[in-house]
Amino acid sequence: MNVMGDKATLFETGRFVQPSGEEPTRDEAAEAAEEARRRLQAAAGDVEAMSVLGAVLLRRGDLDGAEPQLRAATAAGDRAAANNLGVLLHQRGYPEEAAGWWRIAAVAGSAAAAHALGRHHRERGDEPAAEYWLRQSAEQGHALGAYALADLLEHRGDTAAGRWMRAAAERGHREAAYRLARALDRRPVTDEGETGGDNGIGAEAAAGAMETEEAEQWYRQAAARGHRRAALHLGAILERRGELKEAGRWYLTSAKDGEARAACALGFLLRDAGDTESAAVWWLRAAQDGDGNAANALGALHAERGETQTAERWYRAAMDAGDDNGAYNLGLLCADQGRTAQAEQWYRRAAYAGHREAANALAILLLQGSDPTGAEPWFSKAAEAGSVDAAFNLGILYAGRGEERVALRWYERAAAAGHTEAALQVGIARLRDGDEAAAERHLRCAAGGGSPEAAYRLAAVLDARRPTVSEHELGESSLNVKTECEEWYERAASQGHRRAQVRVGMLAAARGDVVEAARWYRAAAEAGSRNGAFNLGLLLAREGSEPEAAVWWERAADAGHGRAALRLALVYARRGELAVGQQWADRAVALGPAEVAERAGRLRDALREELSA
Repeated sequence: MNVMGDKATLFETGRFVQPSGEEPTRDEAAEAAEEARRRLQAAAGDVEAMSVLGAVLLRRGDLDGAEPQLRAATAAGDRAAANNLGVLLHQRGYPEEAAGWWRIAAVAGSAAAAHALGRHHRERGDEPAAEYWLRQSAEQGHALGAYALADLLEHRGDTAAGRWMRAAAERGHREAAYRLARALDRRPVTDEGETGGDNGIGAEAAAGAMETEEAEQWYRQAAARGHRRAALHLGAILERRGELKEAGRWYLTSAKDGEARAACALGFLLRDAGDTESAAVWWLRAAQDGDGNAANALGALHAERGETQTAERWYRAAMDAGDDNGAYNLGLLCADQGRTAQAEQWYRRAAYAGHREAANALAILLLQGSDPTGAEPWFSKAAEAGSVDAAFNLGILYAGRGEERVALRWYERAAAAGHTEAALQVGIARLRDGDEAAAERHLRCAAGGGSPEAAYRLAAVLDARRPTVSEHELGESSLNVKTECEEWYERAASQGHRRAQVRVGMLAAARGDVVEAARWYRAAAEAGSRNGAFNLGLLLAREGSEPEAAVWWERAADAGHGRAALRLALVYARRGELAVGQQWADRAVALGPAEVAERAGRLRDALREELSA
């Protein structure tokens, strides 16, 4: 056979699938005229016209019309026609005859035929032959051949797969671009930081950042070519980076192409932007396509609206879609309605499926039902699975039994994962053990996480380190500068911590800021602090408002403050109301402490003598 020319091929010229938007669509009359011209040329023996006409008819699905044209062109030495004849025979169900024509075209240099022949051999399990022909195709720059070769090598675990996958992606193969992006996106990155340069970034961390950037580029390429999952992952990358508008555009593109996960993600993006109604539309679309996460989101939306029956229906749909959150959310819904038995049932179902928060919720339910023995293994299972709340709850459980060392281990585990209250408990334990440095570290973590008790205790630790200031120095200017401990006291006080409010009031009074001191004392007193009420009384008395001071002292004394009772005894004694003064003196003796009881006892005896005189 003469060396074949390469006139027309479905796969090499794009005649099999015409990309949208690359060429203007011609009207039917022009196409008919062009086809008629080619038929005349083919009838006159024009090999190129036969090949092109056969390709056009094959693309149209007219196999009977295409076959004689392709056979005639093939017989005349056109390798593209031989390749397309193989395609036609494969469609007719004659794979072996198709392979024969592909072999002829491939030997003559057709990369498309080599690709088709390689696919043929792989489908029949002849991997060596498949690799040979796919490599021939790939080395000629054929994108499909490079991708198929990469897929074959990857299946065998050959490290050369990555090179060919990259080659296919660079030649515009969208699935190759997507798979290359996924490989880069999933690659584990460690940040040792010990081999880094002067900028402090470790070499591996820098490489990881470069790989993430490259993955994004390949996602973009695949997404731009209509790959809906690439658009989904690109949207996720952009959302994590805070580029929400562009993320939303890619989610929308992917969702419109039928990707349920993108529709779900778009729903969450819209919800966070405050557009709940639009979010619900996309969640509904995703849920109807079987996305359990979207069904859960719809359930939560209806639960917030009080539409519990609809919420339950969507939670069940999520569960049916294989999402364990559905059973967990059903448990939460039942628990909110007081349906404890059903809540336990759903929690158990989710917990047995490995849902750690369901295991924690089940344990809490059992603990509330006075079954600590049943609760403990579920807390343990949840904690071992990574539930921070379960680790903290185990600490509470063991602390309640008096097993402080075991409790501390679980508190430390939860604290290491960022649990604020666990960090507070560790800080308290370290203070109790005398390890002030470790205590301060944990208290700072807890205080920074928003715990007012931790902020107060941290302030107290810092306060204890301050040098003692004598009475005559209280008005000095150095006290007008707020220290770190006072800032922590104020943070706790602003969160409603009564002891911190009293302490902030005391520090303000020491600076001479009576108005600020009164504000904090009053806040503490109104929240039920007897020390706050007592100190507010002292402040008012010093300012000449003894009647109002007596009101607050009475509140403090009624709450068990001995010094307040002693002050009231003195107030009534000075007023001449000796009997009332004696009553408050009796109360002060009973309340103490010892120093107050001793003074109150002397005052009571003096008042009794005065009354009996």
